[in-house]
Amino acid sequence: MLGEAALGSVVGALKSRSALAVNGRLGRQGPVWQKGYDDHAVRGEEDPRALARYVVANPVRAELVERVGDYPLWDAVWL
Repeated sequence: MLGEAALGSVVGALKSRSALAVNGRLGRQGPVWQKGYDDHAVRGEEDPRALARYVVANPVRAELVERVGDYPLWDAVWL
């Protein structure tokens, strides 16, 4: 599908450029992102606040922080 190919290209470019920037800033080399990505189409019956809470909690699930509020980019208008 064209949409999937376009999304994959955008995600790949974003991950590539941001990894170069992160590694350059930290003076290191190596992977920053895991391979691939997971996307999810939001359905009309889904609660956008619940989805936003799920996304905002990702750093906790990834064990980057202990609490959502400890992550500097946690804030969202949906919460």
